[in-house]
Amino acid sequence: MKEAVLFLEDGTCFRGNSLNTYGESAGEAVFNTALSGYQEVLTDPSYAGQIVVMTYPLIGNYGINTEDLESDKIHVKGFVVKEFCRTYSNFRATEGLIEYLDRNKIMAIEGIDTRALTRHLRISGAMKAIISTEDFDPQSLKAKLDKVPSMTGADWVQEVAPKKAYVWKADGQKKYKVVVMDCGIKRNILREMSKLGIESHVVPPSTSSSDILAMGADGVFLSSGPGDPAAVTYVINTVRETIGKIPIFGICLGNQMIGHALGGKTYKLKFGHHGANHPVKDLESGRISITSQNHGFCVDMDSLNKDDVEIIHLNLNDKSVEGLRHKKHPLFSIQYHPEASPGPNDAKYLFGKFIEMMDKNKT
Repeated sequence: MKEAVLFLEDGTCFRGNSLNTYGESAGEAVFNTALSGYQEVLTDPSYAGQIVVMTYPLIGNYGINTEDLESDKIHVKGFVVKEFCRTYSNFRATEGLIEYLDRNKIMAIEGIDTRALTRHLRISGAMKAIISTEDFDPQSLKAKLDKVPSMTGADWVQEVAPKKAYVWKADGQKKYKVVVMDCGIKRNILREMSKLGIESHVVPPSTSSSDILAMGADGVFLSSGPGDPAAVTYVINTVRETIGKIPIFGICLGNQMIGHALGGKTYKLKFGHHGANHPVKDLESGRISITSQNHGFCVDMDSLNKDDVEIIHLNLNDKSVEGLRHKKHPLFSIQYHPEASPGPNDAKYLFGKFIEMMDKNKT
């Protein structure tokens, strides 16, 4: 191991040790409260541009396997833990977390007080940070961070979106055809829809509304993804042109882009929602789900026309909007991850709601 530093844009500094990848990496520092699921976090495209701090103190005890990857590579800019586990144990494991991070050249740091770091980010808010093994001068590190773009206004979708369309087959008999706008989708979303007989025709986010409608699908799904939703104007315009013509279901970034397409606005949360233990209330049924979340922006409900749009889900921690529904058109969206990975399965019923909406639209 080599000495390393995690330097925050407000001047706060944490010393620790790096793994076997040396150099520097900068991004927005956020904390994740999940007790497990580090592999899914690392490969979730929604974390592009971010340095993730895990609040659970020991990370890596069940290793890495080839089945739980949420994309084809690691997307985080850096990984921060209290301690990496050197001895992993799991019947599905193919390698250790340390080897996995080193093989993918990811800057990772351990040996710092992640509780103190998390508390600082919660009080001061998510902020730019840099991990370095070669520069320990605060003034020099601050100058480097000043050149790093803010997450606000940044279009990270372009960095993670596919260049070509592809098809994810239904598991068994195909019952529905859905166009999936991939803005940084997690594979488990496609897995869950596949189990329900949905054949997903995954398209790049630059796909036009006319091309989407010409595919003759039963519905459109807007995926999760990274960055500021307000910057993804090309998707917002496509969604706006599609509303009312075909059933639409959006999650996470998809929810935020739907908010913009409906004439609303989004705002940046102080430290975001990142973890697998967020309580959300379904206002229609009264049901409360413990949910998996990963986002830094939220829809401002006051910016939407209440005659057309209603809140259907609410975050019980901070009362932020967790779900929207159009009163006239077949469209609803949620802010969290019903497919989990990592996290509880409380909200998987929402995929069934999407199917009900498509069935109703057919009749």
